[in-house]
Amino acid sequence: MIVSKRILDFYLNSSIHVALSCYALVRITFHVFHIQYDEPMALFVFFGTIVGYNFVKYDALVRVKKKPIGIQLKIIAVLSFISLVMVGYYFFHLKRITQIISVGIFAITALYTLPFFPNRRNARNWAGVKIYIVAICWVGATLVLPIINAEIPFTPNFFVKCIQRFVLVFVLILVFEIIDLANDDPHLQTVPQTIGVKRTKILGFSLMVPFWVVGILTFDFHDLLINLIMVITLMLFIAFANPNRSKYYTSFWVESVPIFWWLMIVFL
Repeated sequence: MIVSKRILDFYLNSSIHVALSCYALVRITFHVFHIQYDEPMALFVFFGTIVGYNFVKYDALVRVKKKPIGIQLKIIAVLSFISLVMVGYYFFHLKRITQIISVGIFAITALYTLPFFPNRRNARNWAGVKIYIVAICWVGATLVLPIINAEIPFTPNFFVKCIQRFVLVFVLILVFEIIDLANDDPHLQTVPQTIGVKRTKILGFSLMVPFWVVGILTFDFHDLLINLIMVITLMLFIAFANPNRSKYYTSFWVESVPIFWWLMIVFL
């Protein structure tokens, strides 16, 4: 049991799980827009997520707080370095415009972590903007980049899917913010800190309804049914979210929603 927990903790702490979630969303993008599987694009996002998330999570811990590096963190550092090498490898297999846009997404990630402006906190600590920055990065990496690399023109359907993907990630983050309410710095002004847990849940429920309804115009019946199952599942996660929940509630189960969504598309 102890060994299993350590393996699970490493799997989550090393950002492999969140990387799989991003990979799943890329595969969903391929499915929705009928794009043939693009390995460089999918794995670029997968390894890039590991690098980006580990940079965000551990940069301040090591660079600013100067905390001692344990065995797990050393292994995560090695994994992150290998992932960085893979990111570089797949980067040069992408189209030039995709490379340029991906650099822009990386710049936003760096801004989220590093204080570029004198006497200012990094974007992660700017009041009220954290949720929007993360959602935009996810939409850019899992939807915009694959579309651009496949050279598919921007149509109204593309913008609808961007809004849907933004809403999905936004709601996922709402659940995280509810769970982290007791530990988040009050100056962050997260949604639950601003409007309370009950209203945050109502907001999440309200956003998921149009997320599914808009899909009626663009999905076939099979995908629409799968989306409905996914929406109901996420609504249940919202309903049962509270600050007393275990970290695994969000870091494993909630972040599994995109993976669950993709697996339903593949196997149902």
